[in-house]
Amino acid sequence: MKLDARLVGTRLLNYQTKINWRETTNFAAAIEDNNPKYFDDRQDQGIVSHPMFAVSVTWPILSRLETFIDSKDFPKDVLMTQVHYTEHLMLHRLIRPGDELSLTGTLKAILPHRAGTHAIIRLDAEDQNGKPVFTEYIGAMLRGVDCGKGDTAGEIPVVPENDTQAEVLWASDIHIDPLRPYIYDGCSNIEFPIHTSPNFAGMVGLPGIILQGTATLAYAIRELVNNEADKDPARILEIACQFTGMVMPGTDIKVLCTGKKTYKDYKDIFFEVQNSEQKKAIRSGYIKIMKRG
Repeated sequence: MKLDARLVGTRLLNYQTKINWRETTNFAAAIEDNNPKYFDDRQDQGIVSHPMFAVSVTWPILSRLETFIDSKDFPKDVLMTQVHYTEHLMLHRLIRPGDELSLTGTLKAILPHRAGTHAIIRLDAEDQNGKPVFTEYIGAMLRGVDCGKGDTAGEIPVVPENDTQAEVLWASDIHIDPLRPYIYDGCSNIEFPIHTSPNFAGMVGLPGIILQGTATLAYAIRELVNNEADKDPARILEIACQFTGMVMPGTDIKVLCTGKKTYKDYKDIFFEVQNSEQKKAIRSGYIKIMKRG
């Protein structure tokens, strides 16, 4: 299969949604994050969402991408080859219950990769006042798809390199119980049968159902917020990573902080997540944290 790089710049149809408190609390509960900022609505400012909740907001677009791509020339069959490969979230503020969000999207890059084509979509969310809430650059690996030399439309954000050469600064072990993919599926509304149907998982060559990549990342962010941001999720400015391995339910994962660089107004934290076979389920993990005021 082929994907014409001239399709870079193709826009997506707009999407609108209103956020309710059950969505935000359910998401945090799905990854066992008991931070009161996600649950205690007695707080003066009310509750906020987990930083990774943005992926739940954009899922209705990404899961039906063929209906949102505003182009008759886009070969919809290439979408059948995609797997979630890269994630880069820029958080302008945390989502709150009651937010009315308007999302716009653009196909920003079609890049050649040894496994096929790395396609990157930019999604921008604004609130009812026209203020930015988050920007997501989500990358799909289109396996076996040829795009020639590829192309980009504008700049793609670059993740800082971890050149600290530091050893592991800290590690957290997390058990993934056998029901976790089902709980995350129901609480995040991120639905795909490789996570909940053993029969389907086997049909596509998997040894069994696997934990959602965004769930693995959300667990890592839970640990990073607790250990590096004084349990204040509002300090999280950016999150980025590559998804490179499987996590099987009923096994353990290990979140490793692999480097830290401090600047005047923020700090860069580097991390990875290992699965039970000590393979990297998440590599090139990066989180940008605002310094305390």
